[in-house]
Amino acid sequence: MSRAQTMKASYAASVFINCPFDDQYRPMLFAAVFAILDCGYQPRCAQEVEDGGDVRIEKIRRIIEACKFGIHDISRTELSEGNALPRFNMPFELGIFLGARYFGQGDQAKKLTLIVDRERFRYQQFLSDIAGQDIQAHNEDPIVLIALVRNWLANATKRTTIPGAARVQDRYRQFQADLPALCEEMALDQGDLLFNEYATITSIWLRQAEALTV
Repeated sequence: MSRAQTMKASYAASVFINCPFDDQYRPMLFAAVFAILDCGYQPRCAQEVEDGGDVRIEKIRRIIEACKFGIHDISRTELSEGNALPRFNMPFELGIFLGARYFGQGDQAKKLTLIVDRERFRYQQFLSDIAGQDIQAHNEDPIVLIALVRNWLANATKRTTIPGAARVQDRYRQFQADLPALCEEMALDQGDLLFNEYATITSIWLRQAEALTV
C-alpha cells in the first residue's frame, strides 16, 4: 500500500490511536497521524466520526475491532481543575484493546500494541498492572513520538518498504513548513483542523512528495 493511500484500510493496515484530544496534546496526535500515514498505514480514532446518535463506547469498540495495531498514550494523569479527578479514558481503552487480544480469536488475537508515556517507568506509579510490558517514553516531543511509531511498525511488520525514522522525521518537518499554505489553499484554519481534515491534507502532501521522488 502506498504511504499516501487514503482509501479505507483493511484490518491489517489500521492503527487505533488512543490518546488525549485536548489542544495541548494536539501536536502529538497529529505527529502520530503523520508517522502512521508515512509508514503506509491508516490512522483511526474516536474523532473520525461525530454522530450524536452513536454511543461513544460502541464506536470505540467498533474501531478497536477493525484495527490490528493500537497506539496508547497513558501520559495524561493530571487532575482536572474542576473536580480534582484524573481522566481514565486512555487506560480504559487500552484495557479494551488488550482484552480483545487476550480473549479474542482469529485476527483479534493478533493485535499489536505500542504503549507510550512521558517517562518510561512513570506508569508504575498509577498503572502497575501493566508492569513487564515495554512502555516507551516520548518526552512530550512530537519528533520523538514519530520515531517510536515508525520503529514499532517496522519491527511489528518486518516490512522493508517503511522509510527510516530520520526520513519520516525530516518529511514531517517539511510538511509542517508547508502546512500553512496547504490550509490556505483549502480554505481551512490550521488551528482548528479536524482529525479527518488533517489526515486528508497529510495524505495529499505525502502523495505529492512521493511523486516527486519517483
